[in-house]
Amino acid sequence: MVKPPTARSAIPGPGRLGLVEPTAPTDLATLGWVNLDSVELLWALSRAANADLALRSLVRMHEGLGAGWAELDAGLRTDTGLRGRLFGVIGASSAFGDHLAANPDGWKLLRGDLDLPSHADLTDELLAAVGATPDASASELNHVYRSTIIGTDAVAALRKTYRDQLMVLAAVDLAATVENERVLPYQTVGRQLSDMADAALTAALAVAVATIYPDGPCTARLAVIAMGKCGARELNYVSDVDVVFVAEPSDASTSRLAGELMRVGSSAFFEVDAALRPEGKRGELVRTLDSHVAYYQRWAKTWEFQALLKARPATGDLALGQRYVDALSPMVWGASERDDFVTDLQAMRRRVESMVPPELREREIKLGRGSLRDVEFAVQLLQLVHGRADESLHVKSTVEALTALAAGGYVGRDDAANLTASYEFLRLIEHRLQLQRLKRTHTLPPADDEEALRWLARAAHMRPDGRTDALGVLGAEVKRNAHRIRRLHAKLFYRPLLESVARLDKDAIRLSPDAAIRQLAALGYTAPENALGHLKALTVGASRKGRIQALLLPTLLEWLSDTPDPDGGLLAYRRLSEAMTDQDWYLRVLRDEGAVAQRLMIVLGSSAYIPDLLIKAPDVLRQFADGPNGPRLLDSDPDEVARGILSSSARYDDPGRAVAAARSLRRHELARVASADVLGMLDVPQVCRALSSVWSAVFGAALAAVIRASEAERGAPAPASFAVIGMGRLGGGELGYGSDADVLFVCDPNPGEDEMLAVKWANGIADRVRKLLGAPSTDPPLEVDTGLRPEGRNGPMVRTLASYEAYYRQWAQAWEIQALLRAHTVAGDADLGLRFLRMIDATRYPEGGVSETAVREIRRIKARVDSERLPRGADPATHTKLGRGGLADVEWTVQLIQLRHAHDVPSLHNTSTLETLDAIGAAELMSESDVELLREAWLTATKARNALVLVRGKPSDQLPGHGRLLSAVAQVAGWDGDDAGEFLDNYLRVTRRAKAVVERTFGA
Repeated sequence: MVKPPTARSAIPGPGRLGLVEPTAPTDLATLGWVNLDSVELLWALSRAANADLALRSLVRMHEGLGAGWAELDAGLRTDTGLRGRLFGVIGASSAFGDHLAANPDGWKLLRGDLDLPSHADLTDELLAAVGATPDASASELNHVYRSTIIGTDAVAALRKTYRDQLMVLAAVDLAATVENERVLPYQTVGRQLSDMADAALTAALAVAVATIYPDGPCTARLAVIAMGKCGARELNYVSDVDVVFVAEPSDASTSRLAGELMRVGSSAFFEVDAALRPEGKRGELVRTLDSHVAYYQRWAKTWEFQALLKARPATGDLALGQRYVDALSPMVWGASERDDFVTDLQAMRRRVESMVPPELREREIKLGRGSLRDVEFAVQLLQLVHGRADESLHVKSTVEALTALAAGGYVGRDDAANLTASYEFLRLIEHRLQLQRLKRTHTLPPADDEEALRWLARAAHMRPDGRTDALGVLGAEVKRNAHRIRRLHAKLFYRPLLESVARLDKDAIRLSPDAAIRQLAALGYTAPENALGHLKALTVGASRKGRIQALLLPTLLEWLSDTPDPDGGLLAYRRLSEAMTDQDWYLRVLRDEGAVAQRLMIVLGSSAYIPDLLIKAPDVLRQFADGPNGPRLLDSDPDEVARGILSSSARYDDPGRAVAAARSLRRHELARVASADVLGMLDVPQVCRALSSVWSAVFGAALAAVIRASEAERGAPAPASFAVIGMGRLGGGELGYGSDADVLFVCDPNPGEDEMLAVKWANGIADRVRKLLGAPSTDPPLEVDTGLRPEGRNGPMVRTLASYEAYYRQWAQAWEIQALLRAHTVAGDADLGLRFLRMIDATRYPEGGVSETAVREIRRIKARVDSERLPRGADPATHTKLGRGGLADVEWTVQLIQLRHAHDVPSLHNTSTLETLDAIGAAELMSESDVELLREAWLTATKARNALVLVRGKPSDQLPGHGRLLSAVAQVAGWDGDDAGEFLDNYLRVTRRAKAVVERTFGA
């Protein structure tokens, strides 16, 4: 902004005045502002938020005033207050420019020593506009008036009067942009706007009374309860006014009265919204007090009690309105004891954030991150938590509540002051945005609209700081305040808790133990006493680590509170921190790498499977950071990991040490894969491939180590080659976290070796490998299952290649042929493994397909599995493995098609379920829609099954019913929504459709 020179030696040019439109010189001439005696006016005009807009509005007023322009011109030259208010308002608001163009004498409202009207004055002004007088039934508290004007005339009169008063407030609020007028405090503006809303509702009720009761007094008692920002007396310039109606009696006439009030108010002033009433827009518009109380006692949700924090009698029967507030207040302050209090509020906050389109999140100052709603939500939550024990928190406005929370020690004084400043700054920006066109908005102009941003900066009193222009100052201030809100949003809940367990600030007020426990319970901790103990242990003493933890914990705990199990996550974090006491890098990484800390909290608060792995493989934490190509958790390749396991274990001659080395790397890889899975970085096939690869590598490492030890003991080479054939999910490369490793052991005596001795040696090798892998360990188990070998558990553990060939040629049963479809070499002698696979091809891919007898046998076995294998008490609809449309159903269907057609369709020679489904679709052996249904069911069931293990920390196939566990499984499974019931419904829908495909296939 250009400063006027001290000497007025010349008329400044339009450019120096901020006038860029080509019509500016002509417009100035029209006003007669081209002489030296107009210099003061021109410099004042240059200080308007948009000088061109102000000038255009003045020209329109000039046209409307005619001879009256001289009076305004004289006033502007002598009355700096008038000049500041008029130029301020028409330079910041095109809507008020339009208002003054239509009502050019309106400028007279802005002259002289102007004081804002009182609540009573505003009410009198609006009632006078419609000639309203007290109704015959009115009393001192029952503010019911009857207008003498109704219909469109009443609406027009009220609209002009209300707009006049709104303009007066806006002009006083904006005057500081032009002249050295006082800046109105935010709270003053909010209260004044709320008083205007009360007066407007009173006038609208007067018109409604005259309309609904034209021939007699209004005998009904109707109370209008202000809610939301109006109830808290912190209303915006342009906002819906939320109301609730209470009537005695509640009948058709009082409903009509309330409806007419809403119609008149919405036409003349602002949108009158009654959607916060019981049952929302579906509920009755008007209820009696007893009906309201009954609803809140039985049906109301947590957010409805949160909304009642702001309830205030606004007009109508104020005594009845106060009875409404008094009756519901105890329920409001007891809401934090409800079982669903935390989950309801968290879900509502996430729902609000999700409503903001991604492209607007950085510009949204009301609903985005670091926004007004963050402050309001946090303050209201703390009020609800502590207000049941502290009546000083029973206040309505956000700023007053912050002051009370700080006075009570629930929020740090500095934090409260900073949060208040940021809140008031964003409210100022919101007000300026709305004033421009008197439209409800809270979205900043896009970054490339410099003209709109520059206008906003000047309207919000932004001044260049010597290095940055007003536009740059605005951008920096918006970012700074949004960041501060996000930072303080975390501290708001947790800093006072930490003050209670660690003396971070000797002058700080400390929460009482009861208050700290209440606050933790409200943040989602089911065992708040234990959580408080963990905080104390983490911050104990005056050590550097304790101080760093105290700095980190507010943010860490906020992230934890959004996870399914904050209690388990906090305990895991304490255990991990205690295990990392000697690792200097640990806290440094959490402090300096925000992504690491946030991802760690999500993982710890979501999974009981991962924490022990991270404690034993802490270097994985470094991979939580972002690298040049994205998260480092994705930098590892499963094939490279497998080679690393094999080469690392090969350094040891002792099988025990070799397997320990392999286990260590497996632990690291499991921690990496599971963490990336919980964080949504890997899809189902990637997870299955990685788990199968690491299992195979550990198997190979153990086998190689045992064979090396055997050769050393014998002092001679091994008497036979040895291979491990993966079966089931291991063979298909589709292992889950809770899967066993189904295998076959095959050997082939070397030339000149005694077959019996070679087989005996091979059995010893197999037995030793199984014991090494199955040894007790705190790691996820390495269970080896050989139940799919010929003759099942009654058959020999190891067979020669020739023995397998003879058996399969002569004795193979239908289930054994089916099992061979997923056979694949996973460890040992690769040549032997390949010869085994070629040998079984004739069995598993028989010429002409399997016989109808075999198909009937498979159907019989499948029916038996369906009826007998499901665990007792399991729900067949939600058992991910054996349930309807679950993994077994899909896999049996795929395998039956393979058995019938694989000889003629080579692409079906595949052990992977998903890849085989692709081949089935490409060969048109099943419709594309059926293939997609089976694929979706397999992926959904596998994802759910893996999520069950990650959440519970142990193998499980049964989805839980509704509750915290189901919510946790849904979140870890990547369900995009707050309602775990919807996740379950989707699972049931997907598997039900897949089951229909299975039944058609097995019945064909």
